[in-house]
Amino acid sequence: MSAPLSSSGSPGDGLRNSLHHRGQRLTPQRQRVLDLFERIGEGTHLSAEQVHQRLLRDRARVSLATVYRTLRLLSTMGLLQELELPEGGRRFELASDAHRDHHHLVCIRCGCTEEFENPAVLEAGQAAAEGRGFRLLECVLNVRALCPRCAAEEALELGGPA
Repeated sequence: MSAPLSSSGSPGDGLRNSLHHRGQRLTPQRQRVLDLFERIGEGTHLSAEQVHQRLLRDRARVSLATVYRTLRLLSTMGLLQELELPEGGRRFELASDAHRDHHHLVCIRCGCTEEFENPAVLEAGQAAAEGRGFRLLECVLNVRALCPRCAAEEALELGGPA
């Protein structure tokens, strides 16, 4: 979900209005972070460090601390979705209502993250929530695994076939 369009039609204006209502400003750094995610689109999961490196490659002057604060802010505003990994890492992706209930395969070695959708997971989440009197808000499954590259490397390290 990108920033809502304002009457002038600019996504930045919608973000500016949202920030203004929170008593904050639309800084160039905040705009650059959101622009990066809008440019790369849905389905790309970046860590704060990866966002920082991409911004530096684009010659943006922004500190890693600012990137962390901005990612947290944009997540609380619903513009980015945060994926918390069991290994302590966090990845961020562009939020989208149309792409809300998706799941992730996460490599526990390299952090590679792939999305997948599965109606059976959604049905199981709905049934579990209803069966206990809950109202389902979202259903997200994170599958910890080894990606093909890391599985092959691990097999070589252990001296066996991939």
